[in-house]
Amino acid sequence: MKHISYHFSRKPTSVPLVETKYRRIKTAIPCPGTEAVLSLLEKYESRSMQGQMPIVWDHAKDFSVFDKAGNQWIDFTSTIFVANVGHANSHVVASVEQVLKKPLLHTYAYVNTLRLEYVKRLIEFSNGYFEKAFLLSSGTEASEAVLKLIRMHGQIAGKRNPGIICIEGNYHGRTMGAHMMSVSVQDGDWVGYRDPYIHHIPFPYPWLTRDMRSIDFLMQGIDQLISQGIDIKQDICGFMLETFQGWGAVFYPEGFVESIDELCKKNGILLAFDEMQAGFARTGKRFGFEHYGVSPDLICCGKGMGGGFPLSGVLGHGDIMDLPDVGEMSSTHSANPIVCAAGIATLEEIEKHNLVSETERKGALFHGRLEEIRQKYSDNISSIQGKGLLAALLFRDTGTGKPDSLLPSVLSERCMQKGVLVVHTGRESIKLAPPLTMPDAAIIEGLDVIDEALGEIQGES
Repeated sequence: MKHISYHFSRKPTSVPLVETKYRRIKTAIPCPGTEAVLSLLEKYESRSMQGQMPIVWDHAKDFSVFDKAGNQWIDFTSTIFVANVGHANSHVVASVEQVLKKPLLHTYAYVNTLRLEYVKRLIEFSNGYFEKAFLLSSGTEASEAVLKLIRMHGQIAGKRNPGIICIEGNYHGRTMGAHMMSVSVQDGDWVGYRDPYIHHIPFPYPWLTRDMRSIDFLMQGIDQLISQGIDIKQDICGFMLETFQGWGAVFYPEGFVESIDELCKKNGILLAFDEMQAGFARTGKRFGFEHYGVSPDLICCGKGMGGGFPLSGVLGHGDIMDLPDVGEMSSTHSANPIVCAAGIATLEEIEKHNLVSETERKGALFHGRLEEIRQKYSDNISSIQGKGLLAALLFRDTGTGKPDSLLPSVLSERCMQKGVLVVHTGRESIKLAPPLTMPDAAIIEGLDVIDEALGEIQGES
């Protein structure tokens, strides 16, 4: 489904004032002066960066976001799954300050000891799943690296073609290879050509699979590829899965990923996960793939990995990670001392505050309250998806039963006016992903605001 064109008002609107322990709305929203900043930014910046809710962030700390007027929001976005250990985490900031004072800002591929310390700790954090890491700066770089590694492995294994199977609707990034793994033919016209060896099979949405067994739904997609002349054993090098369907936080049904894993093992195919949104305790596990009981060959990580700094990476088995020769796989800013310090501090915060187990515990509270909201507005909310401190509310039109893209946009704006920020997807969902450090009381208060906002909107219709 395409994103709808919803325009948030930039003009200050008088709204009820709010003053609680976790929220403060003391001006019209957006605050006076916001429109001028956004208009000037449009003059100099690409339109593709515009369109978010009209707040000019002044500072953010832990789970709170502030504008220049002193308005304070409970943040259910973590920017975009980045602030797992909280905005401007004090330990992360202090660790980076030490590097700045040294000073040592950049080393390219020359060694610094922080790089050694971080990759060692990162592999230890993987809890025995992986043996080596490769650090990068952005998620899409990591996706491209996994694409390369899968195909290099396929060559070594004697595969006839460098085929990769991806899942429709999964998202892997904006660079060319990552984009082609993300979309079907009709969504990538601007590319100009189609990689004939990147294939897509349907995502097993619960409203599609219904009573069908996971293995049967999977094999429908595989059989479609076979009907096109693709030999799974000879023509497929790897499976690339986003750990959950991003826009709706929809996890694969029980048995689906296990069936893929069995197919991979039987046919000499690598299994890779895109863990950008799912990793580093977000779902109540160290990594999201652990919910499926499989052991992938490769994963790509980012977002919450660096505590707010641009850090991404690939983790995998040593024999696969060592396929590129010296100098064949690197990146200008990868493994620089600043991001390594941030990465170390992020891991230390996850361990110190038991964020994996705490997120699992808070997730039960979080989803329990969300289920109450779903039941209260069952005509509007078709389902709640997600795990841990990750959720999506999926909306439907009360008249037709079809996906409703307007209500979640209106809801996003109303929540903003009340002191809560949610992830506006532009389609029939809103996503919620608070910093994992958010206390129980703030989680409940934020969800109560969503409940209140839905009630108001429903009463106005």
